[in-house]
Amino acid sequence: MPVSDTFVIAGGGLAGAKAAEALREQGFGGRILLAAEEDIRPYERPPLSKGYLQGKVGRETIFVHSADWYNANRVELLLGTAVTAVDRGRREVTLSDGGHLAYGKLLLVTGAVPRRLPLPGADADGVLYLRRAADSDRLRDTFAVASRVLIIGAGWIGLEVAAAARIAGVDVTVLEAAELPLLHVLGPQVAPVFADLHREHGVDLRLGVKVAEITTNGGKATGARLTDGTRIGADAVIVGIGAAPQTRLAEGAGLEVRNGVVTDASLRTSDPAVYAAGDVANAFHPVLGTHIRVEHWANALHQPQAAAAAMLGKDASYDRVPYFYTDQYDLGMEYAGYVGPGGYDQVVFRGDAGKREFIAFWLSGGRVVAGMNVNIWDVNDAIGDLVRSGQAVDPARLADPAVPLEEAVAR
Repeated sequence: MPVSDTFVIAGGGLAGAKAAEALREQGFGGRILLAAEEDIRPYERPPLSKGYLQGKVGRETIFVHSADWYNANRVELLLGTAVTAVDRGRREVTLSDGGHLAYGKLLLVTGAVPRRLPLPGADADGVLYLRRAADSDRLRDTFAVASRVLIIGAGWIGLEVAAAARIAGVDVTVLEAAELPLLHVLGPQVAPVFADLHREHGVDLRLGVKVAEITTNGGKATGARLTDGTRIGADAVIVGIGAAPQTRLAEGAGLEVRNGVVTDASLRTSDPAVYAAGDVANAFHPVLGTHIRVEHWANALHQPQAAAAAMLGKDASYDRVPYFYTDQYDLGMEYAGYVGPGGYDQVVFRGDAGKREFIAFWLSGGRVVAGMNVNIWDVNDAIGDLVRSGQAVDPARLADPAVPLEEAVAR
């Protein structure tokens, strides 16, 4: 088989598995090699901080495909084998087992890695992170024996883990440097909803604090000391302070990297034979008119379809409105759109935020740039349509539950 008919996928997560699936569905008959650093077949990550962590769903439910799908679809799944280098001149990748593979097209889906805590004691036993299935297993084992845990970071991962720990009956303290949880994402108007939610469920939420060190005893984490001298004890310390795109391969290959691997709307990088998708891709979004990198499940699920089409020489553009969701206690939420720092000038509420049954809209120049529905369902598509349309809305009509969302545009 000619080298041009060999497609290599570097990364064995959801995006990698869906790319292999999309290539076959779109008629590619050549060789597909999927190099997965982990030693288990590709799986989805959202359950790791939600249903799987809480013990509501079993391990088999997290996998993207059944074990026999790869052979049935002629996808060579190389488990425990990472791509360690890319030679773009020779169109060849080096594998962690020392092997080399020539490629016609290469897709980078290397994802992101948790940011490490740069503090004394952060390497102690009992300091835990969440990214992989094994991490979720370890957290669940910890909840079974711990009486109290300390979580550093009140982002999505930190809050979802806090909810899982409380559901398991563990005492939880959450430390956050900002004045509110999720402040950078939701802003000061909406973020208090999540502060109230966790405090009502017994979380000791400490905001506007800074950690000086992880305290230890005999090499094991025992809690943390804050910069004001306060000490907080814990049986385990869980760190959720964000993630960084895994761009080492792209940087080593001389590709354009800027908060991820830079691509056009078709997920093509600065090299026409190399593509990127999922958490690692900083892709131009034709609807939003800017490059964005989205670390959420929906991108890893859907971007590979566009990338596969482009790899096959078809016209392709990834223009879905960004989407993510969370489940915490009795709160379910969906979010559509994108708001960068300072990217809005008004927030409009529809419904009752106090009862946590509402929709929040972020507006810029009278247009909806993002919307979040909390415990109100079957409206996310309509919110996405408002974002996509770019039409000016009437804030009063937008706030009125009696007015259908599609009729909230300015008259």
